[in-house]
Amino acid sequence: MFTQLTRAGRPQGLSLSTAGEKPCRTFPPSRSLLYALLSVALVGSSMALAAARTSPIPPQGNTPVPAKPTPFRNQPSRIANRARAYYGLVWGVEALSVKVVESGEMVRFSYRVLDAEKAKPLNDKKLEPVLISPERGVKLIIPSLEKVGQLRQSSTPESGKSYWMAFSNKGGVVKRGDRVNIVIGNFHADGLEVE
Repeated sequence: MFTQLTRAGRPQGLSLSTAGEKPCRTFPPSRSLLYALLSVALVGSSMALAAARTSPIPPQGNTPVPAKPTPFRNQPSRIANRARAYYGLVWGVEALSVKVVESGEMVRFSYRVLDAEKAKPLNDKKLEPVLISPERGVKLIIPSLEKVGQLRQSSTPESGKSYWMAFSNKGGVVKRGDRVNIVIGNFHADGLEVE
């Protein structure tokens, strides 16, 4: 209902009369006023609709998961924090990496020793290290050369030093990007990405 103010400043149509005052009469609004109010309401609602269309709507229900970016070739393979802590605490090693070398004919496994006593089994000559590729269905071993012996470091480990061993990959069966497992006695490093 549209009201007009009286001379006293009170809205018309309300029973605010006091002693000696008569309530004022209300007049119906003119058509031009109705058209003006209607156009303002329409413009306001159309602006609200436009704002709603341009504002992002949060996804609901089954939304596609964005694809993970592919790693660069020169990035080191990522090991989960729990696995990194496990290898450090139980086996005394860190920075485990597997790389294809010598034009793909060899795969080198390297690691850095944190605790020499815990890392002794990895350098034990009596244990035969094996690289297993579940994807390719192959098991690689360390070759033994006549004058050189096995292609691995088997000296007593020292804390802070890095060590390596090389597995024969004849024919380049294991390739960059594959996930492999290294087994040396009771030591198992699973799911290492080949660089």
